[in-house]
Amino acid sequence: MLDAVTLDQLRTLVTVVEEGNFSAAARKLKRVQSAVSTAMANLESQLDVVLWDRSTKVATLTEAGRAVLARARRVVGEMDELRAFTKGLNGGVEASVSLCVDTLFPVAALVEACGEFAQAYPAVDLRVDTQTMSAVTDRVAEGPATLGIVSPLGLRPNLTRRALAAIRMLPVVAPSHPLARVRGRVPAPRLQEHVQIVLSERGDEGVPDQAVLSSRTWRIADLSTKHAMLLRGLGWGNLPEHLVRHDLAEKKLVRIVPEAWAEDEHTLRFYAVTKPDHHAGPAEAWLLDVLERRCEDAVSTNRDARSKSGNARRGRG
Repeated sequence: MLDAVTLDQLRTLVTVVEEGNFSAAARKLKRVQSAVSTAMANLESQLDVVLWDRSTKVATLTEAGRAVLARARRVVGEMDELRAFTKGLNGGVEASVSLCVDTLFPVAALVEACGEFAQAYPAVDLRVDTQTMSAVTDRVAEGPATLGIVSPLGLRPNLTRRALAAIRMLPVVAPSHPLARVRGRVPAPRLQEHVQIVLSERGDEGVPDQAVLSSRTWRIADLSTKHAMLLRGLGWGNLPEHLVRHDLAEKKLVRIVPEAWAEDEHTLRFYAVTKPDHHAGPAEAWLLDVLERRCEDAVSTNRDARSKSGNARRGRG
């Protein structure tokens, strides 16, 4: 008899519990009380379970009724989500959004944007991938991702792009590293004496290593590993300002100033990239706007910190 159970009966069960009694549920549902009582009796008959203890003045759920209630709420909730989802489809909202983000993009900004997306479009699935440089645009060009956020190093000429916020890359070392004791600008020969830890493509066919000044390099394919190695004092290298802000404030890392680099040489602007024939749905367009704002917020925080410190020395690998 389970096939005879209706969504209306389950919703009525949930409403009776939420309103406290049959008569209040009838008012909420705009029905006569006898219709609510009949719905509950039919549900008990079809499930072959006693849901209500009617021995008292106000009917209360039995133990079995409480167990059924939990599952009824789940079914009603899923049906409400299904209705919202199909309503969105009819209104042009896409079923899913696939995003690939450069590993240099501020993680906090990405997480915040995804959290807002989950609230604004709860029925839209979101796939998020993080890659390095050209791997981002490969994901977009080859199809797994419809939207990419990438630095200039990974741009392709055959993709449509939109300029977003810019970040600075800062050359840093651990306080224990010999370069931390150098006063002023560091000459190229001094840098060449030490290992430079470089964020590099995973394959040999991607973007060549960037901003390499040392003859000794360790090639690392993910930003968190590079960050950990620099904290350990295993070499020197560039990291995004938003990632090292607290490390610098807490003296876990120290900035250095390579003589070979201009002050603004390693400011990188992010770009949103899509295929030329791609038409973003409302959910994807909304997400991109939020990502842009959240990234700008992260950059602005760095600017404010620099302004307060009054010690803005600039410099990337």
